[in-house]
Amino acid sequence: MIKVIRPGPLATVQDLGRPGYGEWGIAPGGAADRRSFTLANRLVGNPETAACVEITCGGFTAMFARAATVALTGAPCPIVVGGRPAGMNAVLWVPRDAEIALGSPAQGLRTYLSVRGGIDTPCELGSRATDLAAGLGTGMLGEGDELHIGAQADHDPRVDLAPVAGWPVEIRVRATLGPRHDWFTPDGLRSLGGAPYTVTPDSDRVGIRFTGPPVARAITTESPSEPAIRGVIEIPPDGQPIMLHVDHPTTCGYPVVAVADPESVDLMAQARPGQQVRFRLLPPRLI
Repeated sequence: MIKVIRPGPLATVQDLGRPGYGEWGIAPGGAADRRSFTLANRLVGNPETAACVEITCGGFTAMFARAATVALTGAPCPIVVGGRPAGMNAVLWVPRDAEIALGSPAQGLRTYLSVRGGIDTPCELGSRATDLAAGLGTGMLGEGDELHIGAQADHDPRVDLAPVAGWPVEIRVRATLGPRHDWFTPDGLRSLGGAPYTVTPDSDRVGIRFTGPPVARAITTESPSEPAIRGVIEIPPDGQPIMLHVDHPTTCGYPVVAVADPESVDLMAQARPGQQVRFRLLPPRLI
């Protein structure tokens, strides 16, 4: 069992989400940075779908009632395990009754704590993921909350350390134009595909907002709501882009100029307010 001593600003249990419930108004959700999430599970020998703790902005402390094998990936934080410093992206041994404590990340936003066997919380609609808007999952973790550790694991850990590249100062987002890119002027598309944009403080797991040169419209009428997926880039009337993320609504009411690729969406899960982003726009795909 894991007992939360300090949850930090925001800590939730996440897995790879619950796709397939869009018609009920439920977003897929799950881990915001799937690349870091799956790496955490692979390090401890879990299936990639096993539930982990997603920790936003660090500050998390927990006590382990039994010894466990863990890993921490994503936004790099100072780590202390049982009173001793430990490293990111590595297989760590937590003794019985020992604490693991995270400081604040110097870069990025979200850190993932995996435990061999996975976090064993109740499944709702086939997932342990926390969806705060839909009221699914365990909700925000708080002081004194207890999390059980499951027994399922694929294999023993096969590596001690995973090499992970450093975080970029400026994030490059690859995005494919469509389906409403023709609603925007050529100058507007050139602005989106050339100028730097800045992540704003009102970004979250629902959507990431940017400020920069407005993306000018060629068609000024509003489109009907259309289905949305993780990574769509929509343009509201003020011309400032919004990228929908894991807890996005199931429809979007603004025209979608492009869709970011999955790796870029993972990178954006670690983007801090004030960080600069450049979009590389690719031609529309022909089906």
